[in-house]
Amino acid sequence: MKRYDGTFTIVQGCRSIAKERRTRIVAFHVSLVGRSDLSGEIYRQIRQAILDGRLRPGERLSSTRELAAALTVARSTVTVAYESLLAEGFVTSHTGAGTFVSHQFEAKRPASKTRRSTARAIRVRGVWETIPVRAFFLRAAHFDFRAGIPDASLFPHRAWRRVVARALRSREMAAGVYENPAGNWDLRAAIARHIGISRSVSASPDDVIVTNGAQQALDIVARVLLEPGDIVAVEKPGYLPPKYLFKALGARVIGVPVDSEGLVVEALPSGARAIYVTPSHQFPLGVAMSLSRRRALLAWAERNNAVVIEDDYDSEFRFGGRPLEPLQTLDTTGRVVYVGTFSKTLLPALRLGFMVVPPALREVACKAKFVADWHTATIAQNALAQFIGEGSFARHIRRVSRIYSERHQLLTASIKRNFGDYLDLVPSSTGLHITACARGASADHLDAIASRALDLGVAIQSFPLEGEPQAGIMLGYGAIETARIAEGLRRLRRCFDGRVPRREAA
Repeated sequence: MKRYDGTFTIVQGCRSIAKERRTRIVAFHVSLVGRSDLSGEIYRQIRQAILDGRLRPGERLSSTRELAAALTVARSTVTVAYESLLAEGFVTSHTGAGTFVSHQFEAKRPASKTRRSTARAIRVRGVWETIPVRAFFLRAAHFDFRAGIPDASLFPHRAWRRVVARALRSREMAAGVYENPAGNWDLRAAIARHIGISRSVSASPDDVIVTNGAQQALDIVARVLLEPGDIVAVEKPGYLPPKYLFKALGARVIGVPVDSEGLVVEALPSGARAIYVTPSHQFPLGVAMSLSRRRALLAWAERNNAVVIEDDYDSEFRFGGRPLEPLQTLDTTGRVVYVGTFSKTLLPALRLGFMVVPPALREVACKAKFVADWHTATIAQNALAQFIGEGSFARHIRRVSRIYSERHQLLTASIKRNFGDYLDLVPSSTGLHITACARGASADHLDAIASRALDLGVAIQSFPLEGEPQAGIMLGYGAIETARIAEGLRRLRRCFDGRVPRREAA
């Protein structure tokens, strides 16, 4: 394929076992701009592409005639380059078939050389040295008790394929243009109806902005509200990704303790510009913020001119007790930003979330979404709008709630019965995980147990209780099949025995 900048992208054919050929364009090109040794340049660039893996074993190179015509050079120039590659074993030639990348480089290919920048060449902000990259979900586990993961086997694939196919035929796809940064209107209306019914959230479609998961919603709020040095209050212990996000944007992040009623409002730092909370199912402890504490938090925000960011990440799953009204519903002064996600109810892989903003933030939040990534993927939005509108989403929630409720009961009873000498269970009737605090066990103890458990195929998450010598563990029941819970806990018990002091008998 000839290009007007003097480069040439090679079009090649791949051979299957049955020696069938199919044409495809590979991501490498030959450039002769400003070069003098033309045969040498063709040889070196193809050779490097083979060593780098851009040209893979068995792939067919363009014929000498095709490449010569495309590069506007003599055919003999290309022939000399190919002969050098053939002599050194980089390619093989088959009469009547063509020239192919040799298979001897399939296992022997050396690591490609990459350009490394020095600290003097590129300097990054120091805050990024303090933010770890989570590799926790990269290793699979047969008994997966990690928090916040739904059961992918319960995802309604057939119904989802149907709405995606319909979305591909939609007028938005036919138009092929950029969309409203706030999101697809039908989806925003469907979300407003859904949270109005299921969570009593008061919102119109104009208040809803569709995002790529909850984390982007938090990013948008932070971009809109925070100046470098502004104080953001977060729960302690709490969900770490928002804390990293606020720090990365230059905010001062201050942890506020959590007790059995939720965030301790009296401990909020003066001057806080924003407060991030998970009131319906505090992460990681699992407690729900009491009604009196919710009202106190809203009153504090009004007195101090602060914004409350309410992350309602998994409250669709409730297995007992009376649901408490969201902060957004109780808010009468327009200080709450309500954040939701479909990562727990559907799949994290969809990367679909939303935020409900007060009228004062509608325009600026839409602008922030626009400069972040313009808008969330059109097909996914259109499909989800149909999925909610036709009632499939509500049916899915009812179905999986019954299954998660069974797992919640089984896991809770097992922890009380079999781990009572090690763990104190934190009461919880919402979400996709439960939490237990370990008596006499430090965070290092529990980290060692978690590591040993993973070797046995059991995945759990531990966390420190900040300011306390003890630590805790989270046990999710979304990703693990009900039939595997008992065996997974038996293996986990073996990891506790001999590593954590037992509680003294009463």
